[in-house]
Amino acid sequence: MTNKPFAPLFCLALLPSMGLAADKPVFGLNEYAQLAGLNLEVAAKLDTGAKTASLSARDITRFKRDGETWVRFYLAIDDAHEHPIERPLARISKIKRRAGDVDPDEGKTYTARPVIELAICMGKTLRSIEVNLTDRSAFQYPLLIGSEALKRFNALIDPNLKYAAGKPACAPDAHSAE
Repeated sequence: MTNKPFAPLFCLALLPSMGLAADKPVFGLNEYAQLAGLNLEVAAKLDTGAKTASLSARDITRFKRDGETWVRFYLAIDDAHEHPIERPLARISKIKRRAGDVDPDEGKTYTARPVIELAICMGKTLRSIEVNLTDRSAFQYPLLIGSEALKRFNALIDPNLKYAAGKPACAPDAHSAE
């Protein structure tokens, strides 16, 4: 007895999932990202191995406005604004430190970073994501988009590609999907 009659049935079973994949945008390892509301386009690294998204920022300070905690910061990007940016604080994220970054006298194995909500456009997709603020000026890409944020874009990632989505082209009146 051979299994040949089962091969076509197996292929037919795969068709529904293949159709779902065809409807998703494809992003490369790097993409252009429009930071909505900041009138700035940056190169981003898409990293499925990282959990969170990070934006290069400096001089980060927390302050109170109408009883709420806000964050004031400057973008640590070459072409960035000279004026401070202010956004409500979404939460504080604990980012695990690498073994070489842990100070044995301090004992903390994590770094606390402020997190803000930010609307990002990649390709034709606009999404609101959480972004932690840290100085990434030593890195090639000022914006790192990790797996939690990538889930919001509902896209496929092909690490063989770069800038597959092209320049951001979200409609001016587009609203980020939940």
